[in-house]
Amino acid sequence: MAKKVILWVLAVLLAVSAMIYQRSTGPTYEYKGYLENNGEKLRYELIRTHETTAGAKVEMPIVEGADYQATLNFKRYQTQDSITAIDFQLEEDGRFLAQLPVQPAAGKMEYFVSGSINGKIFRIPEKEEDQIILRYKDPVSDFILIPHVTMMIIVILFGIRAGLGAVFNDSTFRKWAIVAFGAMTLGGMILGPLVQKSAFGEYWTGFPYGGDFTDNKMLIMWLAWALALAVIGFKPKKKENVSRIAVTLAAVVMTIVYLIPHSMGGSTLDYEQVDKGIDPKEAIKTGAEDK
Repeated sequence: MAKKVILWVLAVLLAVSAMIYQRSTGPTYEYKGYLENNGEKLRYELIRTHETTAGAKVEMPIVEGADYQATLNFKRYQTQDSITAIDFQLEEDGRFLAQLPVQPAAGKMEYFVSGSINGKIFRIPEKEEDQIILRYKDPVSDFILIPHVTMMIIVILFGIRAGLGAVFNDSTFRKWAIVAFGAMTLGGMILGPLVQKSAFGEYWTGFPYGGDFTDNKMLIMWLAWALALAVIGFKPKKKENVSRIAVTLAAVVMTIVYLIPHSMGGSTLDYEQVDKGIDPKEAIKTGAEDK
């Protein structure tokens, strides 16, 4: 009993760590940092994803009692467009905002924020060659998104628990491997494509149709666990060494997959094609094509 409790505690800790890592990395999560004014640090979180229902509003912190101005500089991603500059304005709700133009699904804007506080000039990001990339997506129904996210949480938790059980010879590892694979099939291979279809108009943009890292990661992980289940079966064996190795390897593959930031190599609108009159829904590229 003590061993099972310890394994569950480890599984929860490792799963939470993996989810925090996924939440804090990747190209769609906020670009975070601080402005400084007279020793005070003012936190900013600049968005990198938004729905196509309206232009994305970029928010900067308010600096009290200072000569302060900020400008949003932007253009369409991977184009030769001229940079457009608009000043941040204080809204009625008290937020300091500037708005990017809305784009079709998978359309991206690259932007940076420039300004000054009491004569001290700042740029976000600091390096002249760096930009923040924001991608637009169509709205995804909560009836699809919530079950998808829930299933993927179950996958990482029970997948890690199965792997730990295999490593430390806990007889329940087979049961948790089956749970993880079932959640992966439903959440990743069924609901995942529905999320992709809602957000970017295609059910699957991974192998063999495209280079979407998220889809390909899901496929690799699913195949690893499918192979593990083919090896271990549904009933305990007299000698479990091979079964334990198979589940351990599947858990290792899953862990490696989760260490790759989410949404890398995702759908990107090809503005060159759009400018030629191609329907934006037909001008989306992914992964290796996105260069």
